[in-house]
Amino acid sequence: MEVLFEFQENILRNVKNDFRRYLHEQINWNQRMIAIKGPRGAGKTTLMLQYLKYDLGAPETALYVTADHTWFYSHTLLDTANDWYKQGGKILIVDEVHKYKNWSVELKNIYDGLPDLKIIFSASSALDIYRGEADLSRRVVSYMLAGLSFREYLQFSYNIIFDPVTIDDIYTNHRNLSRIVNEKLRPLPAFRKYTETGYLPIFIEGEDTYALKLNQIINTIVDTDLAYIAAYNPGTANKVKKLLGVIAESVPFKPNIAALSRKLDISRDSIYQYIYQLKDARLLNTLSSEGKGVSTLQKPDKVYLENTNLAYALKGSPDIGSIRETFVFNQLLNAGLDVYAPKAGDFVFDGYTLEIGGKNKTASQVKHTDNYLVVADDIETGAGNKAPLWLFGFLY
Repeated sequence: MEVLFEFQENILRNVKNDFRRYLHEQINWNQRMIAIKGPRGAGKTTLMLQYLKYDLGAPETALYVTADHTWFYSHTLLDTANDWYKQGGKILIVDEVHKYKNWSVELKNIYDGLPDLKIIFSASSALDIYRGEADLSRRVVSYMLAGLSFREYLQFSYNIIFDPVTIDDIYTNHRNLSRIVNEKLRPLPAFRKYTETGYLPIFIEGEDTYALKLNQIINTIVDTDLAYIAAYNPGTANKVKKLLGVIAESVPFKPNIAALSRKLDISRDSIYQYIYQLKDARLLNTLSSEGKGVSTLQKPDKVYLENTNLAYALKGSPDIGSIRETFVFNQLLNAGLDVYAPKAGDFVFDGYTLEIGGKNKTASQVKHTDNYLVVADDIETGAGNKAPLWLFGFLY
């Protein structure tokens, strides 16, 4: 196993502790089996390695492996865990477990057969860990790591730390919250950069290559991750990319399944399936009316790209109105809120109704509703029931 120890040492050497994602404090690290899911580039690997290096002190009883390492060409995950356990191993961290064919069966066998071994693994957000060949539902605690919030982006880019806020805070106190931020920086220029190139931490490698890397991530998700998880072949992957391209051209997209079926030569059932697989893979978000089913054969009211960076990568000059809605929807979902399509306004959740627009947006469409907010772009500070758009990036 020396090759794995050497691999771990080389990886840990470059892990820094100057920035930690919001999820780190939310994880109960005492659980015996922990799953960390999320989109590519969100920082799952760094999160686990920071825990290994800085929280645990990189003990000799902890081992990090990645499921696509050449070691697993000739060794099973189960055998590796058994050998590690016999050598005194207490913790096994497995990165990108979805790339290992029998991941669920072998993880179950490791959990049941090695009761003193703690298992932490990461997986694509598209992986349903409760529907593998083996039942892990009673064994694993799963967490989802989203892309950066605007608040995290400011900390990562400008080293300015703000506390997260709740939607109740924004509704009752957005003017004071805005003032606190405005005293430390002018948020609008930073917000523009964030919506274009700030959602994934990989922007630190260079904003000029970010769109290229984001397109590579999209291709890898469809060609590789979904090939492992949903058994996509090259023909299927090509159809899914075409569907994603059509949606990107007109987000928020109101699906006409029959027209899509004719245009892309894909069956109606397959289009529904692809939309929800792309949602699970964190490339799309879907919006439905409250009370509407979430079946894969249920048409959503609207389909959005998962984040604003995808819009700039796929279209170049996306509609600013769709950018505003995409941002707010994304941040609300990432904060764990259940969001629905209202009869009036753009989004409704927890009794609040939001109307999204530019700085001159009025409450004419939602003023008859209870607990409404006009969420306006291009303003640093709001007043009354009008709050700045960028402040919704502080929810996590």
